[in-house]
Amino acid sequence: MQRDRNPSFPGPTTPPTGRFGRREFLQRSALLAAGFAVPSSLVAACGDSGGGGAVPESFDPSRPWWLQNDFAPVEDEMDAFDLKVRGRIPSVLDGLYVRNGSNPQKADSPHWFFGDGMVHGVRIADGRALWYRNRWINTILYEKGISFGDPNTPPVGGANQSNVSTIWHGGKLLTSGEVGFPYELDPSDLSTKGVYDFGGALKTSFTAHPKIDPVTGSLHFFGYWFFDPFLTYSVADRSGRVVSSEAVDVRQTTMMHSFAITDRDAVFWECPVLFSLEEAMAGALNPFHWDPSYGTRVGIMPLGGSTSDIRWVEIENCYVFHELNAYRDGNEVVVDVCRHPEMFAGEGLEDSEGDLRRWRIDTSGSSMRFRDEIVTTAPYELPHPDRRFTGRRHRYGWFSTTRPNDQTVDFGGTGYVDYETGKVSLWDPGSTRHAGEPFFVPGGAAEGDGWLLTFVYDHSNGKSTLAILPALDPNGGPVAEIELPRRVPYGFHGVWIPGGGA
Repeated sequence: MQRDRNPSFPGPTTPPTGRFGRREFLQRSALLAAGFAVPSSLVAACGDSGGGGAVPESFDPSRPWWLQNDFAPVEDEMDAFDLKVRGRIPSVLDGLYVRNGSNPQKADSPHWFFGDGMVHGVRIADGRALWYRNRWINTILYEKGISFGDPNTPPVGGANQSNVSTIWHGGKLLTSGEVGFPYELDPSDLSTKGVYDFGGALKTSFTAHPKIDPVTGSLHFFGYWFFDPFLTYSVADRSGRVVSSEAVDVRQTTMMHSFAITDRDAVFWECPVLFSLEEAMAGALNPFHWDPSYGTRVGIMPLGGSTSDIRWVEIENCYVFHELNAYRDGNEVVVDVCRHPEMFAGEGLEDSEGDLRRWRIDTSGSSMRFRDEIVTTAPYELPHPDRRFTGRRHRYGWFSTTRPNDQTVDFGGTGYVDYETGKVSLWDPGSTRHAGEPFFVPGGAAEGDGWLLTFVYDHSNGKSTLAILPALDPNGGPVAEIELPRRVPYGFHGVWIPGGGA
């Protein structure tokens, strides 16, 4: 194995405004994947990109951080029409933006990640914001009024909160947690249609991060599970019909949050964060733990092929939640990842020096060779690509950033990386404002020709907007912000539905 600082990536030209204790953030994000919580004392404040003038956010240390400020749930569902817009919405935008997140119906969740799923949607067309809606996802747990991990309701089938992701495929709007089955929603009003098991073809679990091949339209997904088979790889055609599903031979349950595809490969990474069924049954707050003796490896197999053809290469121990994208470069598979040296290694809240890496895996020989390049040490995570280039060579990536804060995860702004020039920049929304995950929406044919959508919360007035930024110049600020009728709590992953799913 070789690790380099790639000279083609000179590092950030615009440094971020600060650095948050990333192990704190990512340890908690990891439990989003599993549905379990860890002790914490996290809530927010900002630093202005211009400096000074920040209005501090109130925080009550006697109350859970996830029930305060913009982590707190909203109490009801709402419909609003003909929303006010500051600036001008690009006329090319015609669709529905939907984002998922945690919103406990009883407002007493034992942790942020244990909340019931709730989606927030904004319909845009003809330069107007036609409507806003928010809806709880009517999961089995929501209907019963119980939390994930209830001993009488094991997390099988639809017994999950479906509070992580939104997916648009085969004309269906799906929501997903990290384990269990997804749910189907009606895009016209975001109401829940029910558990979706791909016509009975889904047997174990469905990931929060499936991949859609932009050429074939096929949906590639995996599910990790707590019993054998521990890992399953499946493919559904563009209509949503599952055409293959096979177990991947792994020794036990590891927290595999995401994976990647190229135009001909499926790429998995198995990292040494292991699940303990015994600890979970005993009520452990965190049944995952770091075990470096298990090792870390990257596996590559033919896309949509037999899992028996997977080849593995051992690499230095690390942990990866998210990748930006992957592609083939001759005999090499290139994967851009957010890499962390370890996860769940102890009870401390010391900083984790995560960074952006470019992995290169040479598949030409009888044994694959691995090379690890540092792209930048800027504190970027939650990567988002131009999904029209999924599995193909990409140039651009967008990321969520965090600000330093002793009490909470403080979502700061939107990071931008040009992998060709090495430019790294940041849009900071302001001293009292907090931006979420950026989602790329195409506006033209070329890569990056389009817009970023992100919910922005202002803690000085308790209001939220949907910001629209030019994707290739996000640090210039929004071209438009849609004023929303209510505060939108911090959440997780979104999706864009062209034409609104009509």
